[in-house]
Formats: sequence, C-alpha cells, structure tokens
Amino acid sequence: MVSCLNSYPKSQQEVLSCSDIELLAYLLQHQRCSAKLLTDVEQVHREYGGLRGVLRAPFSALSQSLKRAPIPLYLAQEVCRRASLERLKRSHALTSPQLTRQYLLAELSDMPYEVFALLLLDTQHRVMRFHQVSQGTLNTAAIYPREVVKIVLEINAAAVILVHNHPSGLCEPSHADKVITERLVKTLKLIDVRVLDHIVVGETQICSFAERGWIR
Repeated sequence: MVSCLNSYPKSQQEVLSCSDIELLAYLLQHQRCSAKLLTDVEQVHREYGGLRGVLRAPFSALSQSLKRAPIPLYLAQEVCRRASLERLKRSHALTSPQLTRQYLLAELSDMPYEVFALLLLDTQHRVMRFHQVSQGTLNTAAIYPREVVKIVLEINAAAVILVHNHPSGLCEPSHADKVITERLVKTLKLIDVRVLDHIVVGETQICSFAERGWIR
C-alpha cells in the first residue's frame, strides 16, 4: 500500500524512509524549470564534473551549492543506489566477484571522506544488506568491533565482507587496516560469523585481503 504523496519529502531522512514505489512516484512529479534553476544546475554540473559527480555528491554539499534543499537530486541518488544493491542481492557475493567490485566502486570510489561498511551475507553467501558503519575524515574512519557485532546480530548475518575506501584514490591497505581486520576476524569468530574478505576501495581499483591470502 502506497502512502499519500501529497507531502513532498523535505529532508535526507525522509527520502531514506521512502519505499521504492514512493521514490519512483516522487521522481515522476513534474516541477517547473525556471531560468534561475537552470543556472544553478549548470553551476553544480560544472562544479562536480558532470552527471556522475552530481549523483555521487554528498547531500550537505549539494545543499550549499544549490542554495536550496536538493531533494529531487537526492531522490535520484537513492534510486541509483538501491538499483545497484538490488542487482547485487540477486547474486552470490563470492561467486560474483566482478559484480561485487562494480557495486563497491560505484558506492564508495567517489566519497570525499573515508567510510567503513559491511556487506552482510546469509548462509548461502547472498547479500542481505550493505550497511555503512561509520563515516570519518579524509584518511580515517573509526571502527569499533562492538558496533560491528551489534549490527551483525541485528541482521542475523552468517558471514560478512568488510569494506572501506581510501579517498586518496590508492587502494593499498595500511598497517592499521591489517590490524583492525585481524581484530574483527577474531571478534566475529566468537559468535560464529566468518569474515570472508576485507575490500579496500580506491578510485578505480580495489584490493582484496582474501585474494592476497591475508584472511583464511
């Protein structure tokens, strides 16, 4: 059952709470395109280097650039994100490594800050959810094992793939990346949840701990 669409979403959180049907319905609503709006959009398009950049730009940054709440753009961002995740959910993460790479590159490669996230998998290693655990700065994001365990138990995941990005564009793992991976592997093993991989996302490439033999 679709809720009433008379009230257009006014915040980022309201967009996130929309169902897939509501997102599409909002996008299909026509809005008048003024000369001022075209000028603003042209500036944003130039500022972020084209459509891809605009659709990956943080909500807060778009709000400043457009001098208004960019809800229609955020609706489009959310539709693209959900479509990619839907495709990944139809596959098996371990038997579709290329699809997994494509999704993670699309999701994280353009982020201007470091993000740590989880791909939560069921017993058949199918993707249940992509969950962002923490958002940090240009070169660090806080990772707390207790928070990771809480999320895994809430979703009832059987296995996880750890994910984080390097805004520098380089995907080579740091010593700190290796240390926290070992810690999370040991912590999650206590609740019978396997860490299958830790993927570091760069600008155009990713690094897989499993492929390098760092996770057994």
